[in-house]
Amino acid sequence: MAENTVVHIGFDDTDSPKGMCTTFLAYKIVNSLQKSNVEFLDFPKLIRFNPNIPWKTRGNGAVSISIRTKNPTRIKNQIKNFVSKYSDVKNGANPALVFYENDSIPTEFTDFSNQALWQLVSRNQAKKFAKKENLEFFYLGNGQGLVGSIGAIGYVFHDHTLELLSYRKKSKFGTQRVLSSESVRIMQERTSPNTYNSFDTKKGRVLITPHGPDPVFYGVRGENMSSLIQATKILKPAEQLDGYMIFKSNQGTNDHLRNELDFQTMRPYASGKLTGIVSGVPEIINGGHVIFKIISDNHEYRCAVYKPTGMTNVASNLIEGDKICVGGGVRKASKNFPQILNLEFIHVLSLQKIFVKSNPICKKCSKKMKSKGQFQGFQCIRCGKQSSKKTILRIPRKIQPCLYIPIMSAHRHLTRPMQRMNLLNKNKKFDQTKSWVCVYEK
Repeated sequence: MAENTVVHIGFDDTDSPKGMCTTFLAYKIVNSLQKSNVEFLDFPKLIRFNPNIPWKTRGNGAVSISIRTKNPTRIKNQIKNFVSKYSDVKNGANPALVFYENDSIPTEFTDFSNQALWQLVSRNQAKKFAKKENLEFFYLGNGQGLVGSIGAIGYVFHDHTLELLSYRKKSKFGTQRVLSSESVRIMQERTSPNTYNSFDTKKGRVLITPHGPDPVFYGVRGENMSSLIQATKILKPAEQLDGYMIFKSNQGTNDHLRNELDFQTMRPYASGKLTGIVSGVPEIINGGHVIFKIISDNHEYRCAVYKPTGMTNVASNLIEGDKICVGGGVRKASKNFPQILNLEFIHVLSLQKIFVKSNPICKKCSKKMKSKGQFQGFQCIRCGKQSSKKTILRIPRKIQPCLYIPIMSAHRHLTRPMQRMNLLNKNKKFDQTKSWVCVYEK
């Protein structure tokens, strides 16, 4: 009797701006594998890598699935056929598929994955890694998908969220999505804080539906399965959906900003955080964006805060000497603009005090005294009381020592929302008997 083999499957870059979705491919694969008597070892993993890569797919997300099977060869051929069939190669997708057979994942995989979270990793680096580790791999196009495929297998969770993705029937691909915004608002009310970033109450905007031609109808992000499944029962789409699947993800964790940037690592497209002292006066440029500089380890760095983030008021009220920690992505220098760090958060650690000299206040009348002339002191025009010198007043700052993040509608997939700031989701035991994947009845 054949022994069970653990197979880790990673795939990426199956979609294009014109259609398809890597998570939809995972949904199709999982539904097929359920008929093949395999054991799923965890939720499918949806891993978002460095969001500042210029040639990324929509969310720079890759998927991995870990299974135990008695017939790995048949399963691999089955999955390879799915990748070939559903990848949108004709519109520019560069899909890749990687298999790794082992109960545990070597640290080399994890190191590769960590690098892809915040740095630029080329497809040539990925190809060399795959050959060095004797991996079974397959790709179409230029092989760019190998980076995410390897990284998704090697990823280790420090924190996680879950996302329930609902998929459309094929006949609806590319048509307008119609979802009751009131049902989304009610869903968020009833499931919060176990779901997040579903509805922007300030703007009255639904945040769970994509806008492209891909197969996803909506995606609800949260902390546990029961809340996500509860959400599906409240939401009211105007069409019959095909089904859903729940992914375990690093979304909502600020995963890409854990790394400390410095002079050596501040390279184009890198992501991370930097602590320093504000130097000079922030500049408000065309469009209402704000540029300022900070000094860290005797090096000066330019930072940009863009108006859509809702953080420009914070940036414009910084002054020289304020100590801050900022996180974001490095924009490459161009002919017209120098390298700059595009900010995704500003954590004000300490603020300089601002003092001004002012005419003294009459203690009897509580009115500001008038000057009697140069070097002649001051006098209250109401009671005649006099004073010889100005008083020093401390001006309140318009910002506070605290963490500032973008407004909800400007969050990226990886942005950690305020409600998750003090929350870490530890690995919970996966129960494959529960309804983490579902195909609705026809």
